[in-house]
Amino acid sequence: MPFDVAEALRDLGFRCAPAAIAALLEESTKTRLSPAQVCERLAKLERRERDARNLARRTRTATLGPFATLDGFDWSHPRSIDRPLYERLLTLDFLARGENVLLRGPSGVGKTTLAQNLALAALNAGYRVRFSTLAHALGDLLKQESLPALERRLRRYVHPTLVVLDELGYLPCDSRSADLLYAVLSRRHLLRATVITTNLPFKDWSGVFPGAACVGALVDRFVERCHVIDIDADSWRQRRAMGAAEPPRSKRSK
Repeated sequence: MPFDVAEALRDLGFRCAPAAIAALLEESTKTRLSPAQVCERLAKLERRERDARNLARRTRTATLGPFATLDGFDWSHPRSIDRPLYERLLTLDFLARGENVLLRGPSGVGKTTLAQNLALAALNAGYRVRFSTLAHALGDLLKQESLPALERRLRRYVHPTLVVLDELGYLPCDSRSADLLYAVLSRRHLLRATVITTNLPFKDWSGVFPGAACVGALVDRFVERCHVIDIDADSWRQRRAMGAAEPPRSKRSK
């Protein structure tokens, strides 16, 4: 029975598909590659496979969901937006410095899309990422029934290199929710980057968490080393809806 090299490599822990290994070996034989060259190609093939699997796993954990990529973002739509700052953020230097990002503007102006694309860039660069609406993250933490369970769940929002908390200010939260958000931000403070999207200035955050004593400290920790991008624009969704509602213009007869 002939020796199956692909199967032997799989037994040793290679993750790339047997068909891919077999095709590489066949091509290497035809082109008369040296043993060193064959080993080099096998190593590169395995590295690509491992990188792809690692990215797929981190993407599932990040829970980004479907979103529009930047090539479809209309930078001419906002009346005001700091595009050069956003493009600097896409280099991901802020991650190494544990700096935060605030994307602020009214509903429907692209805050979530810009946040998701920052998260995508971090994923593609090999970082661990977590994306969630603020309401979902706080609900996830609030339902933990014991302190040990809460501590374990907090790791989901504390340990990733980049955490995106979307839609602060869209739903009211109680003081317990404020305490949990403070716990997340204080543990990440100056160590790991956090992106928040909101429609509110900092002075109005207390209205999201009425009666919470920690809001001032929460804001203080977040704004230290924070990049703020304000978006002045009308809602994209409203613009599309209004465009769809307009009756078609009749053609002039020639």
